[in-house]
Amino acid sequence: MTMEENTQYYDTYESNLLQELLRTCTSLGMLDKELLSSEDIDQKWKEWAPEYIAEALPEVNSYPEFATACAGYAGMAVAQWWDSDWGRHHSAKYESLHGPRGFDDMDEFIVQNILGLALDSVEAKQIMNIMLCCAQKAIDFIRHEQIEHQTIKAFHIFARTVKVMYRIGAAIQLRRLGYKFHKVDLNSLSRKPLS
Repeated sequence: MTMEENTQYYDTYESNLLQELLRTCTSLGMLDKELLSSEDIDQKWKEWAPEYIAEALPEVNSYPEFATACAGYAGMAVAQWWDSDWGRHHSAKYESLHGPRGFDDMDEFIVQNILGLALDSVEAKQIMNIMLCCAQKAIDFIRHEQIEHQTIKAFHIFARTVKVMYRIGAAIQLRRLGYKFHKVDLNSLSRKPLS
């Protein structure tokens, strides 16, 4: 495969996974067929991805769902910060997502300390269930590719998978915060004269 074919393969994989997770989240009532997003939020993943992947990759064989799902929780955290006080949080370091046990309790730390939910609350359980469901679908997607473990291809597929999970997590949190797409007919907007 040429480099261009490789890129196209990964782009197609990422797009297909994103569509599948959008369908899943929509069917579970967490999204409305649309990926809510923000450039600020997406940019944060570009900054954090190397650190996240370095921590998550060693966990994939033993805890594949957890290693994948935590990217979704990271997306939720950033969406929460983006909504509440982006000026204060835009420069947050990746480690600020860590709980007392570091990566191992990132999910609970984000739900409790960043989203502000009691771990035994209905909302927290709903979030944890949807993240687990998305992570399981994502792992199934990876397995369907039948990629040899510990190869460059496996690394790139995992990187694309957690990127999608991050974006899905951010979209879910934005929707929880009340954001939604509105179609605007630009032709119907009246122009006001400049004064």
